[in-house]
Amino acid sequence: MFEFHTNRHAYHELLHRNAIEHIIPFIQKEMIIGPGSRVLEIGSGDGGNISAFLTLGCSVVGVELDPNLVEFTKQKLDSYISSEKLVMLSKDIYDADIENDLGGKFDLIILKDVIEHIHDQPKLFRRMKEMLNERGMIFFGFPPWQMPYGGHQQICRGTLTSKMPWYHLLPRSWYKRILEKNNEPVEVLMEIRDTGISIERFEKIAKDTGYQTVKKQLWLVNPVYENKFGFRARRQLPILRSIPWLRNFFTTCAYYLLKPMQA
Repeated sequence: MFEFHTNRHAYHELLHRNAIEHIIPFIQKEMIIGPGSRVLEIGSGDGGNISAFLTLGCSVVGVELDPNLVEFTKQKLDSYISSEKLVMLSKDIYDADIENDLGGKFDLIILKDVIEHIHDQPKLFRRMKEMLNERGMIFFGFPPWQMPYGGHQQICRGTLTSKMPWYHLLPRSWYKRILEKNNEPVEVLMEIRDTGISIERFEKIAKDTGYQTVKKQLWLVNPVYENKFGFRARRQLPILRSIPWLRNFFTTCAYYLLKPMQA
C-alpha cells in the first residue's frame, strides 16, 4: 500500500494541491466560484478538496459517512469551523435535510472519486438536482472501472495485489479468490467491483436523469498522479477518447461538469 493512503495529513495535502492545480481551474472555465459561493462535497474524505475551496473564500459543507474522517477534517480545518465557513456532517447524503442539515441549496456540488462507490447512482443524480441553485453545477472526477487500477488496487496491502493492473476485470469468482488468498479487504473491493462505472454508463445516467454536460475532460494520466508519483498529467489521446468502451481501459480519470437541463 502506498504511504500517502495511510498518512491522513499527507493525503489531505496531496488532494489540496490537486484541487488547486487541476480541479478548480477546470471548473472556473465555466463558472465563477469564490466569496459568496456555496459548495457541497459529497464523500469529503480527509478534507483536502474542501480546504482548497475554502482558500477561495467559499462557504463549504462536507458530508462524509466515516465519522473518523469527519473528525480529522474538523481538527485540520478548525479555524474555518470556528468562523462558520465550514460545516462537516457524518451522514448519509440521502438522510440529509437540505434546509436543516445542509443550510440550503448550493452553487457547486463536488464528487471526487466518489460516484464509483455509490449504489443506485441514478438515485443520487436525481437527489442532487434538489440541492442545486438555479444555475448550480456538479463536478465529477472518477476512474472508469476498466482502467488499469479501476478496482482501487492501491488500497491492497500486498506488493503484487496493489500494483498489478487490470486483474480486477477477471471473472468475479477468480478475482474474489485472489483477494481472499492474499488477505486483502475483500468486502470493500468487491463492493467497488459492483459499483464501478464506465464513461458510457456515466453519460447515460446523466442524460436519463436530465443533465447536460457543460465540460468534459478525459485523462490518459490522472492529474493526481503528479503529486502521488511525479507523473505529468496528460490528456487522453484524441484517437482513444473517440472510441467508446475501448477508451475506458486507458483513461485513468474522467472530469465532468454537469448542470440540470432546463425544463
